[in-house]
Amino acid sequence: MARDTYAYREVAVESFVDPRSGVLRIRPMAGQAFAPSLKVHCARSLSDAALHPPGTRFLVSAKLTDRLGGEPFLYVYHGDPVMVMTAAEAKKFLAEFRRGRI
Repeated sequence: MARDTYAYREVAVESFVDPRSGVLRIRPMAGQAFAPSLKVHCARSLSDAALHPPGTRFLVSAKLTDRLGGEPFLYVYHGDPVMVMTAAEAKKFLAEFRRGRI
């Protein structure tokens, strides 16, 4: 079955250390259509502390989904390119997102 590319949109995400487990996780950055509490399913390399320290920002192509009626989450296809963003690039992306809203 082919992947529906129209369901995906650009989302700025960041890595953070989960205070409960101490594990590096990925979450959407604040100021977008998705809450920072929303889980993100993506390639494990994004949450590898040896490659990307906590606080690293990424621009990914993601879609909102729920597996068989479960809790919603953002899904990032493992084969899509991922861009590491600087703080200035992330701020610019979020400002453009806010301007684009109606």
